[in-house]
Amino acid sequence: MADDLTPEQQAEAQQIAAEMQQVREQLSQVPAAVVIANHAMGCYELAAIHLSNEPPKLDEAQLAIDAFGALLDTVKGRLGPDEATLQDALGQIRLAFVQVKAAMDQPPPSDP
Repeated sequence: MADDLTPEQQAEAQQIAAEMQQVREQLSQVPAAVVIANHAMGCYELAAIHLSNEPPKLDEAQLAIDAFGALLDTVKGRLGPDEATLQDALGQIRLAFVQVKAAMDQPPPSDP
């Protein structure tokens, strides 16, 4: 496949590969707990995005919340100082889900 590339494209591909290797090396220096906490917060943010859609996408939000909870349950006690914050965030997003769902379930106000 590299034979199909121009010399410029080959040089660019080599540059990208070198950059990717550098990123991998940098990531290997970061504690796994930090990376996992960042991914967990990504689930939180994804759920918040779906809850804030108009109309809210409850099924999508629920999936992100369930993934967030499953991740925290699976690594419980191993995330270090970020764990309490993540547990709080999980509780907050679950509460937000319940509140949004309840608001959607209410009938629209009737005109007098």
